[in-house]
Amino acid sequence: MPADRPGDPFEDRLSAALHHLGGAFDSPRTELAAAGALRGRRLQLQRRTAIVGSAAGLALVGVGGALLAPSGDTPAPRQTSVAASRTPGPATAYSADDVVRTLQRLLPRGKFTRTEARGTDEDLPPLAVGVFDDGKGEGSISLGLDRITPGGKNLDPAAEVIPCSEGTQSDFEKCTTETLSDGSAITVYQGYEYPDHRAETKAWGADLVTPDGHHVSVIEWNAAAEKGKPVTRTDPPLAPKQLKKLVTAGQWRRIIDALPEEKAPTASSGAPTRSGEMSGPTILRKLKLLLPKGAEIVSHGSQETEYGYFVVDDGKGRSLVQVNVQPGMSDVAGSYGSGSETLPDGTRVALREAAGEKGGAGVVEWTADTLRKEGLRVVVSAFNTDDQNKDATRETPALTLGQLRTIALSPEWLDDTVTP
Repeated sequence: MPADRPGDPFEDRLSAALHHLGGAFDSPRTELAAAGALRGRRLQLQRRTAIVGSAAGLALVGVGGALLAPSGDTPAPRQTSVAASRTPGPATAYSADDVVRTLQRLLPRGKFTRTEARGTDEDLPPLAVGVFDDGKGEGSISLGLDRITPGGKNLDPAAEVIPCSEGTQSDFEKCTTETLSDGSAITVYQGYEYPDHRAETKAWGADLVTPDGHHVSVIEWNAAAEKGKPVTRTDPPLAPKQLKKLVTAGQWRRIIDALPEEKAPTASSGAPTRSGEMSGPTILRKLKLLLPKGAEIVSHGSQETEYGYFVVDDGKGRSLVQVNVQPGMSDVAGSYGSGSETLPDGTRVALREAAGEKGGAGVVEWTADTLRKEGLRVVVSAFNTDDQNKDATRETPALTLGQLRTIALSPEWLDDTVTP
């Protein structure tokens, strides 16, 4: 099935493909906030084969452990060359070992084993994952570092940090978001790896975004792995206050500052431009403004960029509404067939009603797929269930095709600001 066909807009991106450090760190908004069943859905792009998922999907290959000191400074950066895909940045870089040692020094006393990591001199952002045991049982810990580029605009940390659920139900057992004295936004949350509690694996974490664009995210479990391992302790190793202290440590900002700048694609490279990607939280805020009255938000989730979803209830049952927003997609214009509509401004519009493809009995998917002349593709879908893997819970989706079309064509998607 062609990946870019308008009739098939979403696919599951499996975190297992990240084994052997093959993928990018993604914050828990795809692992916990997406409530399991929606984990990792992205628009299928034949030319974008990189798999996106959680750092916890990495294979935790043992490289030995050590008794940890309770505190310490950031290791001195090593003289290394930067990755070829990035433009030259600082003269020094932090190695994978530097990142692991920094995490070790910031953890309480205990053993940190079976570690894997990336430094600042690699194609993908730095991370450190491993198994921590403070004497009360093993718990997996995953920490990721990255830089959010403001793109010439003032960065609003509150719009970039993982949001706590705003509806009547939450993907988290407990969740708080606050603004720190330096303007940084931090969310600390406690929940379960599986919101339906089919396993007692708890997933706790913290997510920090600073005004300068530093992004620090940590997630931990009360088992030696995110999935497939028995629970080894009642709660994950770090309490919420410890999670907050860990992600706000100044050492992480110094490591992020050592990241080289991303190299922009050139016209001669032949690569499609991917600048202007919209963050997941921004997508959610825009989608919230565009939902019709009476559609009460029950839960939500998003990926780092390009994808977000709401589960809504209009009084007739829950319905999943999801959206993908992707710039630089002019090369897929030829996939819009004769059944699509071309507006006076050149925008292509394809509407579709189809059976769900995830196994749920009676599930239908209604989709509005739009491609603007400048290459911005917005795809909005609604389902007659809150989980595509489960049976239908209502006759039709909560939003009509006309409402989906209106949302997809809204000028709200044309920039990164949110109109109140």
